[in-house]
Amino acid sequence: MAGAPVRSATSQSGKMKKDESFLGKLGGTLVRKKKSKEVSDLHEEGKNAINTPMLPSGTEIHPEDTMLEENAERNMLDPTSRENPKFKDLQRVLVDWINNELEEDRIIVKGLEEDCYDGQVLQKLFEKLSGRKLNVAEVTQSEIGQKQKLQTVLEAVNELLRPHGWSIEWSVDSIHAKNLVAIVYLLVALAMHYLAPIRLPEHVSVQVVVVKKREGILQTSHVTKELTSTTEMMMGRFERDAFDTLLDHAPDKLNVVKKSLVTFVNKHLNKLNLEVTELESQFADGVYLVLLMGLLENYFVPLYNFFLTPENFEQKVHNVAFAFELMQDGGLKKPKARPEDVVNLNLKSTLRVLYNLFTNYKNSE
Repeated sequence: MAGAPVRSATSQSGKMKKDESFLGKLGGTLVRKKKSKEVSDLHEEGKNAINTPMLPSGTEIHPEDTMLEENAERNMLDPTSRENPKFKDLQRVLVDWINNELEEDRIIVKGLEEDCYDGQVLQKLFEKLSGRKLNVAEVTQSEIGQKQKLQTVLEAVNELLRPHGWSIEWSVDSIHAKNLVAIVYLLVALAMHYLAPIRLPEHVSVQVVVVKKREGILQTSHVTKELTSTTEMMMGRFERDAFDTLLDHAPDKLNVVKKSLVTFVNKHLNKLNLEVTELESQFADGVYLVLLMGLLENYFVPLYNFFLTPENFEQKVHNVAFAFELMQDGGLKKPKARPEDVVNLNLKSTLRVLYNLFTNYKNSE
């Protein structure tokens, strides 16, 4: 009876040694794998530290950036520019514009990067603005399908814009990669080309980090991208006329022209006991323009058609746009100026509108 426990103890002792040996081997394997991973991570960290010595602080480098092919490059929006209030305002204006345009399609855009990259919103927007139906699939979930749709949309957009001098700052790959700068460039170009009834913030620029791979080493640099300039410069694709020459080369004659226009408008506005002394400011809310058209065409404009005392930018734009409609109803050509330009106290735009009235109604009593 005494031997049984001994045999049992010996057996258990052998089993424990065997288990300990197995766990030891397993533990050693895990330790070696852990150390190997730590060495690998350290090596990768060191390689990235060597490869990215010029990266600005705070710039987020994605894994694919370190996998660039030789002589390839990638652009990224600098984080400080992403928080730029004017850049945020520009995005907000563009989002509101798209939502207004696509309201009937029940499309709601919340963010440009997430909602424009797959081509669906851009397709609908282009079709609404151009009146053209593009031959693309309605819904595309795959990356290949999305890029095919983008290719079709951007080919149509580029074909439209390039002849008018627009620099193509976007591509299928950049849009699909959710490159915010490329998306904004595209939307600004469409908005300006189609005279969108919006007020784009002027002089919006962002910093872009350009990552290039040269001889296996990542090199970075900062590039400033101008997304908007002045409204007048962005609208400069219209042909120059006499007022461009007048303002650029004969400013001394400008006062003569302004006096002639003041005399002309007051001749008619005086009938309502109204008088203009400053062309730039007194037509900016559209009220005098609407009343002037009624006087020139001999009809009363119902007060419910416009805002007699406009309180904000949108109401002023409504008034000027309504005056433009009255001009076209009277047989005049559509003004080259945008309603927003007149509201923004753009002298050249206001002079163009008034001079057009002067040449057509200068003999009216």
